[in-house]
Amino acid sequence: MKEYRYTLEQYGNGKNTRYPCPACHKEKSFTRYIDVATGQYVHPTVGRCDRESSCGYHYSPKKYFAEHNITQAAFLPKNRSTLNAAPCHQKTASFIPFDQFKDSLRSYDKNNFVKYLIGLFGKEVTKELISHYFLGTSNHWDGATIFWQVDITGSIKTGKIMLYSPKTGKRVKEPFNHIFWVHTAMKSPDFVVKQCFFGEHLLRDQSMPIAIVESEKTAVIASVYLPQFVWLASGGLSNLNSDKCKVLSGRKVALFPDLNGFEKWKNKAQELSYITHFTVSDLLERKGTDMQRKQGLDLADYLVSYDFREFLQKQTDPPVVYPAEKPCSLGVDSSVTNVLPEYSPEGVEELASYFKHIALPTDPVTLNQCTTLRDTALFIEVTLCWLRNHPNNPGYKTYFEQLAELKAYLECRLN
Repeated sequence: MKEYRYTLEQYGNGKNTRYPCPACHKEKSFTRYIDVATGQYVHPTVGRCDRESSCGYHYSPKKYFAEHNITQAAFLPKNRSTLNAAPCHQKTASFIPFDQFKDSLRSYDKNNFVKYLIGLFGKEVTKELISHYFLGTSNHWDGATIFWQVDITGSIKTGKIMLYSPKTGKRVKEPFNHIFWVHTAMKSPDFVVKQCFFGEHLLRDQSMPIAIVESEKTAVIASVYLPQFVWLASGGLSNLNSDKCKVLSGRKVALFPDLNGFEKWKNKAQELSYITHFTVSDLLERKGTDMQRKQGLDLADYLVSYDFREFLQKQTDPPVVYPAEKPCSLGVDSSVTNVLPEYSPEGVEELASYFKHIALPTDPVTLNQCTTLRDTALFIEVTLCWLRNHPNNPGYKTYFEQLAELKAYLECRLN
C-alpha cells in the first residue's frame, strides 16, 4: 500500500503543533501539512483550519504546488533515501484558448453579476466595466460570471467562475459555495495553471498607482468609486504572494484588505517589500463596526453604501494619490516613432493590416523592462480586440501606443 508523502501534522507536541489560521486568524486553530520524507512544513499557509463551519480554510499541498508550478510526488517512493536527491522542477504554464475566452464575452442579459452592476451603476457604466475587465458569462451555472485572469502580456491564464445574486450582489453559497475554475471545467489533465492578478492586463497603463483587494467583485466596483487607481484582485486573503507580485516591481501599490485582514496584509507588505513599496489601507479597520467585523466587511460593502455619483463629487475619505509613474518606453528611434499611425479607428486598422502581412516572431519579445511578450501573435490579437471595442476611447490610448511601438520595434528588427 502506498504511503502519502504529505500529511497533516499530528498532535504529538500538543498546542505547539497548532498555529493561527491564515484566513480567520484564530489562535491555535490551524494544522499545517508536513513532508513525511523531510519532516518539514510544506509552507506556512498550507494546512487546514479546525473551525470548519465558521472558517473552512483548507489549502492542500496539491493546490499549493499547482499554483506555484512545482512538480512533487504525491506518494513516498519505496527507496526513501533517494527522495531528497530528486529535485523539483518548474512546468511551463498553460493558457486558455483565445476563442474560448472570446466566446464568453456575451449573453450579459443572463449574467447575474452584470444585472447587479446595472442596478448599481446603470447600463453605460456597466458596459464600460464589462469591457474594462473582460467579464465573461458562463453556462456552468445559470447566471454565472467568469472573472478572467489575463496577464500583462495578454495571455489568458484561467478564469474563476462564480455565481452572484442579481439583487444583492452577494455570492451564492447555498446549498454549496458556487466557485469553479475554467481550467478545471476543461478537464485537460496536462493543463498547468499559473494564476495572475485579476485585472493584471490593466497594468500596461503605467500612468496610475495600483490598488489591490481580495475579491474580483470588489475590484470591479472600486474602480468606479476610486478611478485614480488601477484596481486588481488577488482572489483571496492568502493569495497575495511573491510570484504574483513580481509584475508590480517599481510601481506604487496600495493594499485594501477585507476587515480582519489588515494585520495579515500588513505583514505581507513587509515580506514583499523587496519587490516594491506597499501601503496598507486601514480604512475598514477605522470605519468598521463590531457587526461588520464579524461579517468580514470588504471595501465594496463600504463603497456601495454611497451613491457613486455623489461619492465621486465629494469623497469622504479619499486615499493618498501617488504621483504618476513615467511610462516605459521601447527606446525606438524618434525618426521611426514620429511616423507611427494616429490614435483613431483608422489607425487601429492600419496597424491590424501591418501585422497581418508580416511574419511575427515566435520567440519571446522583450519590449522594455516591464514587459516581455511570450506570444506576440496573441498579444496583438487581444489588444486589437480591446481597441476595436473602444473606438477613440482616451483610456485605451496607452494600448494603441504599445501596439504602434511594437510595429516600430519589429520594423527596426527586420531592417
